[in-house]
Amino acid sequence: MRVGGAFRAWWGRTGRAARWAAAGAAITLAAGCAAWGVGFTGVAGVAGVTADRASRVQVSDQRIAVVDGPRDDQRVTLDTTLYRPAGRADVPAIMLGHGFGGSKRDVAAEARRLARAGYAVLTWSARGFGRSTGEIALNSPDYEVKDARQLIDWLARRPGVRLDRPGDPRLGMAGGSYGGAIALLTAAYDRRVDAIAPMITWHSLADALFPNFTGAGPSDGVFKKLWAGLFFTGSAGRTACGRFLPSLCEMYQEVAEKGRPTATAIERLRRSSPSSVADRIRVPTLLVQGQSDSLFPLDHADANARAIARNGAPVSVVWFQGGHDGGDPETERVEGLVVDFFDARLKGASADGGFTVTRSGGIDSSTRRVVVDEATTPTYPGLSSGPVPLPLSGREQTIYNPPGGSPASISAVPGLGSLGSGGAAGSLGALGSVGGGFPAERPGQFAVFDTRPLEEPLQLTGAASVRLRVDGDGPLFAKLYDVAPSGGTATLARRLAAPFRVSGGRDVTVTLPAMDHRFDRGHRLRLVIATTDLGFATPAEPSSYKVRAVSPLTVPTVPSLATEPTPVPAWVWALPLAGVALALLIVLTGRRRPAPEQDSDVPLEITGLTKAYKNGHLAVADLSFRVEKGQVLGLLGPNGAGKTTTLRMLMGLIHPDSGEMRIFGHRVYPGAPVLSRLGSFVEGPGFLPHLSGRDNLDLYWRATGRPLDEAHLDEALQIADLGSALDRPVRTYSQGMRQRLAIAQAMLGLPDLLVLDEPTNGLDPPQIREMRGVLVRYAAAGRTVIVSSHLLAEVEQTCTHAVVMAGGRRVAAGPVTEITGSGRRLEDAFLEIIGETS
Repeated sequence: MRVGGAFRAWWGRTGRAARWAAAGAAITLAAGCAAWGVGFTGVAGVAGVTADRASRVQVSDQRIAVVDGPRDDQRVTLDTTLYRPAGRADVPAIMLGHGFGGSKRDVAAEARRLARAGYAVLTWSARGFGRSTGEIALNSPDYEVKDARQLIDWLARRPGVRLDRPGDPRLGMAGGSYGGAIALLTAAYDRRVDAIAPMITWHSLADALFPNFTGAGPSDGVFKKLWAGLFFTGSAGRTACGRFLPSLCEMYQEVAEKGRPTATAIERLRRSSPSSVADRIRVPTLLVQGQSDSLFPLDHADANARAIARNGAPVSVVWFQGGHDGGDPETERVEGLVVDFFDARLKGASADGGFTVTRSGGIDSSTRRVVVDEATTPTYPGLSSGPVPLPLSGREQTIYNPPGGSPASISAVPGLGSLGSGGAAGSLGALGSVGGGFPAERPGQFAVFDTRPLEEPLQLTGAASVRLRVDGDGPLFAKLYDVAPSGGTATLARRLAAPFRVSGGRDVTVTLPAMDHRFDRGHRLRLVIATTDLGFATPAEPSSYKVRAVSPLTVPTVPSLATEPTPVPAWVWALPLAGVALALLIVLTGRRRPAPEQDSDVPLEITGLTKAYKNGHLAVADLSFRVEKGQVLGLLGPNGAGKTTTLRMLMGLIHPDSGEMRIFGHRVYPGAPVLSRLGSFVEGPGFLPHLSGRDNLDLYWRATGRPLDEAHLDEALQIADLGSALDRPVRTYSQGMRQRLAIAQAMLGLPDLLVLDEPTNGLDPPQIREMRGVLVRYAAAGRTVIVSSHLLAEVEQTCTHAVVMAGGRRVAAGPVTEITGSGRRLEDAFLEIIGETS
């Protein structure tokens, strides 16, 4: 779907969160909806053939007339482009669909890559989009499916396209979201489709827009109002629903007014869903679904996989880190898997089905390599394999739905999924890099049930479930949190809620959203039942519910998926699917296994840390040092010494080439749960400029998912010392004011380990003196501070210990008094040390 930047994380390949996040859409939804864009333009309809000489791909545009409608009485012109590998004949074909709100131009880059891989690739703007005529019918069998079948007819007549028999091309279909659903539906209605690779798409559109995680079906589901609004009005032009069929527009308006589905709406949505024809899909299938997806969660891929497998067709399933809510799109890796899949299925090779899940995700910004903790197993295990029962504590609790359903808790908002945070680490713009949820629950509106602290780490893979006794009538929302030891940070395991509806005082079994999440030893699993969620329609009338857990929390596990984090080089993804498991085995067994993780009192220990950039520059080389509680450590060195690279690795923003970092005994990697104990300010402040300083701090803390009373906001505001400016937009702040606000933000929640890069930059002398006292007092309370600075006089007065770096290496370390020696200033000692190593 090209309704916004979050969607382009798949089909546009940008991987950026929607820009309306930076426009404060969490507060003003109307402005956000407008920013999703209207009036999209398609590719110019110029007939003819051009050649991409560098890649040897021939590109030809054409308008193809088709006939559709229930009575074949509508004539539509589809704007298409055919990409062919130049100089090659008799090649298989792939039809590549685009996302909702977009056009054929959105998949042009991917089409060229597939053509270079040896395929004739047909892209087209679906009816109602781009320069194609007609009206949107939501992939209806009477409209879009008929269009796709006629495009297959057209492909079968193209010279150079391999045919299995006259009129039957060797054909695969792929696409994301809207384009993925048309691949599934066309395979059900047309036996000429030989393989499909649908991505981040739906099984039942009715269940997607009216989910009910009790299994009772959409007729009693909870209306997903925000996503539905973006579907039907996000690209509205002169009419309320833009280019939709009038009957679909009327259906949406009726449902939106009532907040409940009608029987007609459910039937209409089901006809546009693979669920209605799943028994007809009998071709090899690769299902790629995003773990950051509140529109089409993982259970949609699961339902498609189970249905197709029942027909005897081989099915492969991939869970990657991205999705409609942003996250890491893992573009290169996933595209490689798609090419490998089609090579195996359309070019004569053989391959078995399987299951792949990416765990840590993230992209190394220096090398642009995907950093993954990837696990595979030969067969797809489903969402409930290996169940582990975990008893829940918590008495019966009464929770309230406020009048108007506002204020509401927020599990995910379209386009804002990337704002989740696992703690107080990083600036607001980097919250998505440390995992977690957005934002906190609302007081009085949620019930809490906890497991005991885990004696061993637990990897949840699938959908947990629980039986509840609820007295009340209306919708509720179940969520799963990861709670750090000793009542510390509680973060949403995934930014997803499981809506369900209750009536009367009966027991109900609720299945939580599917996910893949590791709970470390000593952590607890927290089940939260809330009365509100911003993304869903809730009753306007105030009401109350009594909730009690009457069964353990059943957690699914797949032990065969266990593996180690490792940066996987690009050549692994170029191997055929059948060889991926072997390649990973070679990569993993060739590496030294890290020491097992155990809780430790040592705030930070770095061992053998090494990082080289793509241009060959060795930024950090075999760096080792240790920081103890109560220390204020200065990280010193000239420009280019490797200080900032070290801090970025410490924050989990980039991955080291070798060595490791441990915070309180737990290894650091992108998204590591232990990062919730780290507060940081590195490489300049990042705030939403139109919001006030106070609102920025408030929004940031809500993104951590922790209670407001744990923020220690008063202390942070005292540190900022902004006076009345605290309530002015941040865009009016000076550099020094932004700096003070950023340091206050890093200290929210009083993290155990605080990392600051040039904290006094932009501050005047009195403010520098005050900051010195703040850092000393902060460490004196038993916490730890690391400061990177070039102001050596300030470091000498502030820091108890120092590490001096030059050329990426540690050249001195120890107490500041030992480094300076008798009667010398730190600046003199520093220059002497640097001079000796230059």
